[in-house]
Amino acid sequence: MNRVQRAVGAVVGSAVGDALGAPFEFGPAGAFSARHPVPGVGGEMSGGGGWDAGEATDDTQMAVHVAESLLERGGLDLPDIFARFQRWAADQPKDIGLQTRDVLTRGLPWDQAAAAHYRSSNRAAGNGALMRATPSAVYFARDGRQATMTAARRLAALTHGDPAAWEGSAIFHDLIRVALDGESPLDELSQTLTAVHPGHRDRYATVLAPGWHPDQATEVNGAVWPCLGSAVWALRTTRSYEDAIRAAIDLGGDTDTVAAVTGGLAGAVYGPAAIPTAWTEPLHVPLPGSGGRTLRLQHLLDLTRHLVERPEHRPI
Repeated sequence: MNRVQRAVGAVVGSAVGDALGAPFEFGPAGAFSARHPVPGVGGEMSGGGGWDAGEATDDTQMAVHVAESLLERGGLDLPDIFARFQRWAADQPKDIGLQTRDVLTRGLPWDQAAAAHYRSSNRAAGNGALMRATPSAVYFARDGRQATMTAARRLAALTHGDPAAWEGSAIFHDLIRVALDGESPLDELSQTLTAVHPGHRDRYATVLAPGWHPDQATEVNGAVWPCLGSAVWALRTTRSYEDAIRAAIDLGGDTDTVAAVTGGLAGAVYGPAAIPTAWTEPLHVPLPGSGGRTLRLQHLLDLTRHLVERPEHRPI
């Protein structure tokens, strides 16, 4: 499997996980398997909870806006990404996180809004930056660990003022980088953790440890730590893309985001051939803030190829 294939697995895998998990968001544990008890039968991409079959949520929508900015601007243009996010938020997406909405509608400049939210709320370690991270992880992967983790932190800081959210996104970016290189992200976790800010390293080491289970989480999985930990747990305890996604959604809670993060990791590890066709065929990404476009599988394939094959870009 080559690098482009692994990248396609990551980007499409994340979007598929998002769309599969959306109907079960904030529901109980085990709901996915209760509705679809037999793996491989098909029919899982059935929609529900206000979502059409195969419809991706804000997780993938924001991820696409990041990807298109990176490609059109030739690198990391934070004011441009923030402006795209603002147009997206103003175009009435079906779902948008409370924190993200507040940051994007405060009327403050791109480099002040998230910090202002954090000062006023003291709560900004949600998983909203992690959920959109797969395309940027693909884009920066070939620049190495330090560069990709630095880019991740800067992207996360656009909407999340808590450095814990920055570090979670940075870890995810590096795990995708390792997978795109054809190595096991689980085997490289200890090396990734050495690059995490010391003030946050122990907490992430706890949720990423081989013996950790999501039942041990001290916060709901809408927070960045258990969300990332649950995705790594789902990858570690299963042996296929499909099983990893089922395990992630069956945790309940913030199912679309946990499955999107899991899907990015599992897709990079197992590749696009491991993602059931019955899950990719109905996949579509409505894109508020972009003139009413809706992206489908071929759009995501083309987008991913451009992310991998990008020319040299502006320094981070």
